[in-house]
Amino acid sequence: MQKIDMNEIVGNYHILFLCLDSLRYDVAYEEQQNQGTPVLNRYGTWRKCQAPGNFTYPSHQAMFAGFFPVDEDICNMKAREKLFFSEDIGMGRRAPEGAFTFQGPNWVEGLEKEGYETYCIGGVSFFDKRTDIGKVMPSFFKHSYWNPSFGCKVPESVNNQVDFAIRKLGQMQEGQKIMMYINFSALHYPNYYYIPGAKKDSKQAHAAALRHIDGQLERLFAAFGQKGRTFVICCSDHGTCYGEDGIWYHGVNHPIVNTVPYKHFTL
Repeated sequence: MQKIDMNEIVGNYHILFLCLDSLRYDVAYEEQQNQGTPVLNRYGTWRKCQAPGNFTYPSHQAMFAGFFPVDEDICNMKAREKLFFSEDIGMGRRAPEGAFTFQGPNWVEGLEKEGYETYCIGGVSFFDKRTDIGKVMPSFFKHSYWNPSFGCKVPESVNNQVDFAIRKLGQMQEGQKIMMYINFSALHYPNYYYIPGAKKDSKQAHAAALRHIDGQLERLFAAFGQKGRTFVICCSDHGTCYGEDGIWYHGVNHPIVNTVPYKHFTL
């Protein structure tokens, strides 16, 4: 694994953070191996990681503070790879090698201080801005968007989110550094409609949703490529169960919920 120096990335690259909300590691790995996700496969293999939370809200609060999923075999917190590091916390307040030290309550606002235009394109309800709790994380961004066509119950949500992201990119000034976050809701329940005729969510529908997301990423990556060099963080926030050990969905600690795929790469 090549070590990333975020001090070389920040200010020189656009930053695209993609959360494939609820994606299970086992499904991501299986689709990687059987070539179900050819676009994502171009950018390296998935890392098997420990999730920072067992549902969307705590996991994202951690990730926006710089605590991304940790490699499965990490036993010492100081050995984890750090991309962003708050100047206000922990480890003697000395940033680990290669981490970008940010000011503020999260690295999104830290990047805004560095001149980035920051964008959030929401998906699940924690980003919908229809409730007080749904406004919390979008408030980290200078620009935040959600509409019902991005939500979990819409089979074309990924297409709609990518269409919107590309339109926004087209409106941005040349030379402006961009940080964009997209919360893809397609993998989250309900997802049965990705299997024709299905009436119930399943691991198979989860995999079909992932293949659908992959099919939309090439044009998103091409749009960012036209803007310039881009650093991409792509991961899940937590997994989800489909009846394993009697458990459905997430919000509980189970190996399937706590194990997620992660990768970062440059376009």
